Amino acid sequence: MKPVILDRLTWEEIRNWQSAGNDMVLLPIGATEQHGPHLPINTDTCIGESVCRYASAHAQVALMPAQAYTVSSGHTPKWPGTFSLRHDTFINLLVDLADWIVATGWRRLLIVNSHFGNDASMRVAVEKIRLRHLGELQVGAVNTFHLSEEIWKQFSADADDLHANKAETDLMLHLAEDAVKMDRVKDDPDRTVDSVFSYPVAQTSLNGITGEPSKGNAANGETLFNLMGEALTQLINRAISEQPPLAEDQWHTVRESIATTI
Repeated sequence: MKPVILDRLTWEEIRNWQSAGNDMVLLPIGATEQHGPHLPINTDTCIGESVCRYASAHAQVALMPAQAYTVSSGHTPKWPGTFSLRHDTFINLLVDLADWIVATGWRRLLIVNSHFGNDASMRVAVEKIRLRHLGELQVGAVNTFHLSEEIWKQFSADADDLHANKAETDLMLHLAEDAVKMDRVKDDPDRTVDSVFSYPVAQTSLNGITGEPSKGNAANGETLFNLMGEALTQLINRAISEQPPLAEDQWHTVRESIATTI
């Protein structure tokens, strides 16, 4: 099966797809930011979009274009290549997209994030969306690196505060080997262990890396990618038919009161 790529379809093809009972869309969100001297600045977007394409093909769920400009302010302007939205801008972007998703006939939205810096703002957006469209849209969000314990174990094997590390290098060697410059790799340790405060990358890394990317290889990347793709596919297969735990007649009366508070 091929992935269902929405931006390659006409509106009539999309309407026919929906009429066949397909009411769910995936929204990949990545980042455009420095990834050390060896990985391209689209690393997070490439990983997230690729995993979503795998899942779209296997679960036959519609895939929206990836959002590549997100919240990367934690990387600071220390290294060129980082482009960031403000947190409020990113939250409003997701809310605006959800408005159009509902208006054009979709009823389920799964946001698939592949960048650590998006997590907090993404969750705020989900909170706003689920109340704003109560009863109209089921919305959820997942991080590609947290799709299972085994996946997170591989991501964090060389650093908890990881960035451009072994796992990301493994994946990019599998997905876009021509964009990886392994001859420029220089490992940099995680300096945040036992830290009380939160620090931007400029205060924790010498070269934009945190971890041991020198150990990266494409074979490990393929294995990890397949784990991620299968985990996301399984999650989507559950989401396609999931319903709220309570029937509508047990909660519909709160909709009007919520509309006055958000």
